[in-house]
Amino acid sequence: MTFSSTILLFLLFLYSCKAADPLGQQCNENSKIGSKSPVSANIDRLLTELVSKTASSGYEATSLGKGQYVVYGLAQCRGDVNSQDCSTCLQDAAKQVRQLCPNQADASIWYDYCFLRYNVEDFIGKLDTSYAIFYFNVENVTEPEDFNKKLGDLIDKIRSQAVVSKIELGKGETKLSPLVTLYALVQCTRDLAPVDCAQCLAIAVGNFPNFCSNRKGCRALYKNCYVRYELYPFFFPLDPNPSLLGTSKVIVYP
Repeated sequence: MTFSSTILLFLLFLYSCKAADPLGQQCNENSKIGSKSPVSANIDRLLTELVSKTASSGYEATSLGKGQYVVYGLAQCRGDVNSQDCSTCLQDAAKQVRQLCPNQADASIWYDYCFLRYNVEDFIGKLDTSYAIFYFNVENVTEPEDFNKKLGDLIDKIRSQAVVSKIELGKGETKLSPLVTLYALVQCTRDLAPVDCAQCLAIAVGNFPNFCSNRKGCRALYKNCYVRYELYPFFFPLDPNPSLLGTSKVIVYP
């Protein structure tokens, strides 16, 4: 895979992010539309439908409009998130994506609890790994060989879970020491075939050495899959005795 020389890099604290702040968004500048166009109106209607229908099941993929004005959309919440948090996240996502990408007919937005995407091109069921966001902890592990072995084993296990799961979710944990636990979660969008889910996760994990080598934590956000590991509990149900949080960086490409 090739990467653009343009890289957005900035510091942030994971725990200081507001609930309504997205992890990232992509606004396709080549898909500009007028604010009063039929496509724009259909996007607003589509987002309303996605928000209302997704919370109960955690996933919705649909289209709205006819002919040259049809718009396709997909919304999905992280599989461990309850319906109330799912609904709140999607409401924020629908509002923010229109503010951040007001004149684009192709846009995606990522939150920790949910993902939302729309386009005038039919993308449902099609694997797309052309764009991704990586968050990584700035601190390195002290015993990288043992850490990477246990991380690899855990990721392989939960990747297998996700590919066969109805909600394409896998999560688990493993002990690194009596006092330190490694947590990991992977998920694909539910429109993907199992083979495409496996491929998306393989590409995401395959990029760990480029951005997350020996790091204490990492998140890979693609349009069709999500991979995350940390040395503190981040998925539900939460561990009542979390490890220390860390400072992270984020890279967006291309």
